[in-house]
Amino acid sequence: MLPITRWKLSEANADVQSLFVEEFKLDPIVSQILVNRGITDLPTARRFLNPSLHDLHSPFLMKDMKEGVARMIRAIQGKETIAIYGDYDADGITALAILYRFLRGIHDRVMYYIPDRVDEGYSLNRAAIDRLKAGEVGLIVTVDCGVSDREEIEYARTQGIDTIVLDHHEVPSALPAAAAVINPNRSDCPFPFKHLAGVGIVFNFLIALRGGLRNIGFWANRAYPNLRDYLDLVALGTIGDLSPLVDENRIFARIGLELLNEDRRVGLKALRDTAGLGNTVIDSGVASFALIPRINAAGRIGTPDDAVRLLLTEDPAEAQKIAGRLDSCNRERQRLEKAIFDEIIARIHSMGDAKEKGALVLASPEWHPGVIGIVASRVVDRFYRPTILISLKDGIGKGSGRSIAEFNLYEGLKLCDPLLLSYGGHRYAAGISVKESDIETLSEVLGDIVKEGLVIQELIQETHIDAQCALNRITHDLVSQFDRLAPFGTRNPEPIICTRNVQVSYPTVVGNRHLKMRVHGDGVSCSSIWFNRGDYAQDIGGVRLDIAFTPQINYWNGSSNIQLKVRDIAATSPQDR
Repeated sequence: MLPITRWKLSEANADVQSLFVEEFKLDPIVSQILVNRGITDLPTARRFLNPSLHDLHSPFLMKDMKEGVARMIRAIQGKETIAIYGDYDADGITALAILYRFLRGIHDRVMYYIPDRVDEGYSLNRAAIDRLKAGEVGLIVTVDCGVSDREEIEYARTQGIDTIVLDHHEVPSALPAAAAVINPNRSDCPFPFKHLAGVGIVFNFLIALRGGLRNIGFWANRAYPNLRDYLDLVALGTIGDLSPLVDENRIFARIGLELLNEDRRVGLKALRDTAGLGNTVIDSGVASFALIPRINAAGRIGTPDDAVRLLLTEDPAEAQKIAGRLDSCNRERQRLEKAIFDEIIARIHSMGDAKEKGALVLASPEWHPGVIGIVASRVVDRFYRPTILISLKDGIGKGSGRSIAEFNLYEGLKLCDPLLLSYGGHRYAAGISVKESDIETLSEVLGDIVKEGLVIQELIQETHIDAQCALNRITHDLVSQFDRLAPFGTRNPEPIICTRNVQVSYPTVVGNRHLKMRVHGDGVSCSSIWFNRGDYAQDIGGVRLDIAFTPQINYWNGSSNIQLKVRDIAATSPQDR
């Protein structure tokens, strides 16, 4: 039986479409995709098609940026020891790396600290602050964390340590008493773009800090740093955090991926070689599935310090050794992830119809806390319900949650506050700490909150179609124009085209349950691949089908052919035959 999904075809806008065709010499389908992304005027389209650093907003529009820069300059001039306190995912690690690299170029007394995921958990903690105090730290800069750490930041203040918070997570009702809380999600922050990753906020801070230092003549006898050189790391952190690839994030990702493909950074070249990418062009998809998981694996299974050192080293031999360790961690992560996912699928099926559940909240002492977030994402993909998976130890559960478009997980957790020891995150992803004895109640309460806000019987995953066209309209020229819309990611997904009333031949299961087939229609045929959908091989023979796909150019052995990356398949309606 084919999957049950809802197709949503975008409405065409002929006037704007024609305007873009004439101005930018685009195919009408590509012009329509721009419209589908909310781009309806020439200046916005021009900025989208030609991302430039000149289009960045002034970082001083961020609330507390001036105060944060002033405090950092004071620390540099006063020769204080500065500690960068980061998160252990790709966003936090890249954010820490670019700030550390910049500061180490101008200041001798800089260190960094990343908490252990299992023993310390996310964000600031008192034991870490005590260790930093013993190291005579005078200023802590939190990156990709800190906005919810009121008590810890107050404790640091009592120990004579100031804090600058550089964070992008949801802002609580009361801010910590830090020297500066720089987060565009603050209600009083006029910065126009609210969806920066943590590394994007750090990059803006560096722009402001570099300018502040210039104003006091700091660079008179020093080389003026080119911050563009950091954008390969900014791109990886932004893509890794699933931040919307629009506005500033699009600029960072587009330019950063270009730099990454130049192999300038020793550590990333080693990681690329270890991943077996050879001369493969690194786009947002390759970065997401080959590079970023290996960086994340350091914080999930190994030590995040390995990932930081990889991004900072200038020694090719050291880089190769570290990249090898990260690759081993990533393989172990994949093994654990599969085992946990298989167990969860069996448990959910034993619970009855998952469609009746408002939310899925599951726990086990056997689950590694470093991988449950990834597994939660896969569970959401399978059952389309908000999901929280919890790793138990000594009566306390540490959980990772993922959500769906219709439900704001962070706001839902706010309503569960009495049941939680702590929580933080944003609309689609969150982390929690909870007593084991409260998990069953949490499951019931969160499930009821989802049911109250949504009609769960109507929670069906949607496939958003950019345009419908005949199969013979999918040409090399059309597909090559899609590159102008890249990089793809959240809020700028890969284009999805649909064609109707086609036939499939030679369905074959290949690799890890991928479905390979030929698609025939409108006088042409194309090869196609439907990833992880080998189970549907028996359901597509002998029937007319509608297919939603992303067309790609497949280069092999000196030739190039169009291949359809299938996104969804449905039986053709009788009236369309």
